[in-house]
Amino acid sequence: MLKIKPLRDQVLLEPLKEERKKGGIILPDTVQKERPEKAKVVAVGPGKYEDGKLVPLSVKKGDVVLFTKYGPNEIKVDDKEYLIAREEDILAIID
Repeated sequence: MLKIKPLRDQVLLEPLKEERKKGGIILPDTVQKERPEKAKVVAVGPGKYEDGKLVPLSVKKGDVVLFTKYGPNEIKVDDKEYLIAREEDILAIID
């Protein structure tokens, strides 16, 4: 069980690996240098306070989201890589 609980409007993301093809050739992850922009929400903070009221986040655990490429911070927990992003760095929820 993951023992990280994001604070305020922070969201813990698990990057989704995507197979990349170029001209019918599948490129391995080692060739793929850019950070993926799609991830699964693993945990969310309680929200942030505006005018003294707690405003909950729009995303929830299990959502698959698109995020800004350089917004999230990378962390490593138990040899697994995660991203922590503010809710404002999340662009959309993918259905």
